[in-house]
Amino acid sequence: MFNFLFYFSLFFIYSVLGWITEMFVVNIYRKKVSNRGFLIGPYCPIYGVTAIIMILFLGKSNNDLVTLFFMTIIICSTIEYITSLIMEKLFKARWWDYTERTLNIDGRVCLSNSIAFGVLGVLLIKYINPLFKTILLLIPIQIFVVISIILLLVFVTDFILSFNIVFNLKKTAETLRKDYTDEISDYIKETLKNKSKLFKRILNAFPNLDLRHRRKK
Repeated sequence: MFNFLFYFSLFFIYSVLGWITEMFVVNIYRKKVSNRGFLIGPYCPIYGVTAIIMILFLGKSNNDLVTLFFMTIIICSTIEYITSLIMEKLFKARWWDYTERTLNIDGRVCLSNSIAFGVLGVLLIKYINPLFKTILLLIPIQIFVVISIILLLVFVTDFILSFNIVFNLKKTAETLRKDYTDEISDYIKETLKNKSKLFKRILNAFPNLDLRHRRKK
């Protein structure tokens, strides 16, 4: 039980740090403040999941920085690609698109992001994770367990509510969809924003969200 809560705490921390990173990088680029991610709270689970996977599989490679760098690129890019594919299949929507960036794969991953992930992965395994592990182990176990369980309940509740919101967004978009043109896609987004503040937050977080179904060939 303690090990599960310990790794969940690390997952939660890196999900929050991922959200903060998205806020700084993406919002500075867009020059507009919005809550990144499709969850209601300030965390991006893809960062937490990726961090935990790297910790488990690359933790022993912290002395070989070159191997660590390239393995991080492979792991992060693979997770990002699979996540994009699953979310598109599940929600019939494209959540991010790197088509206009240099050396991208199907618009789901791109070279610049992969290199950034490689650098962050080295910092994570070499310096950041050892620091957070030390801090967490300094917390009295009773207090740590209570706080971790509260965070777990909050996260699970948020996850369930947010998925319900996104599925409703998908359902509502389908009832409004009349064509496959960009104009109709924009009309759907504006209509959804007017229907619900929660829908509006999702659409503000993902301004390039493509709500159109792909035509079957």
